[in-house]
Amino acid sequence: MSIGVFDGVHLGHQATLAANVRRARELDLTPTVVTFRRHPKRVLLGRAPRTLTSLEHRLELFKRASIEQCLVLDFDEALREMPAEEFVRTHLVAALAAREFVLGFDSKFGRDRRGGPELLRALGFPVEVIDEVRAAGRAISSTAIREAVELGDLVAAAAMLGRPISVLGHVIHGDKRGRQLGFPTANLDLHHELHPPVGVYACRAWRLDRDPDCRAAGLPAVANIGLRPTLGRDEPPVPTVEVHLLDFHGDLYGERIELAFAARLRDERRFENLDALRDQIERDVVAARAALTQAEGLPGPGSRG
Repeated sequence: MSIGVFDGVHLGHQATLAANVRRARELDLTPTVVTFRRHPKRVLLGRAPRTLTSLEHRLELFKRASIEQCLVLDFDEALREMPAEEFVRTHLVAALAAREFVLGFDSKFGRDRRGGPELLRALGFPVEVIDEVRAAGRAISSTAIREAVELGDLVAAAAMLGRPISVLGHVIHGDKRGRQLGFPTANLDLHHELHPPVGVYACRAWRLDRDPDCRAAGLPAVANIGLRPTLGRDEPPVPTVEVHLLDFHGDLYGERIELAFAARLRDERRFENLDALRDQIERDVVAARAALTQAEGLPGPGSRG
């Protein structure tokens, strides 16, 4: 069993999950994770960081890492005040029959963060602690990756994630203006809070209901994150994510799409008219194909144990 938020499921998290799975296979046990629906800092500090991955996205990444069982807890005041020993008895032993633990180097739980490797060992459990993982001389952390994503540093974020930055969302109905331009787009209702800055990106897209492990190459795509300034003043104040899948024809409504960002192509900007916008989109498609060809061989968005 491993315990944590695991926001982003980055290389440090992946090292913990891989050790969890390896030890579970040795003991013929079930690799298990205990995580939290919302970030504990929302209760602990009254505010929480913008998350890299939604709960749904994290659960997908856990499955790809060969985690077979996951308990999702609501971190509320009752859980905050629960002594670590009671947390172990109630949630880990009684609910899940925990036998052994694999924890990250900074894993803590229970009231005043008293729970950790020392407490578990005192209670008689074997515990393996995974050392800090570093990239380019810097400790890998969800905080560092958030900074890179917010700055649009796709390379630095991918180096710490072990895969490209990706988002997950359901395809919802839009205003169909992309179709009128000759470039139909899938409008994504994202289940996470953090994404790269406003702009146009070369991407690969996976239809998760058809390829849940993202093992195929993914569909080449152009994505626009922004407010669509050319299309009027009544757009929502928050950025939208629209994806045009290259060489694809079909209905995607209601499907889950995971979108991995390969390269930033340009800033979003206003055009004089729709013809000028259409011409630019044609250039974006050409540029996306070139960027994706250059990025061939890079890993997909899945974590695999």
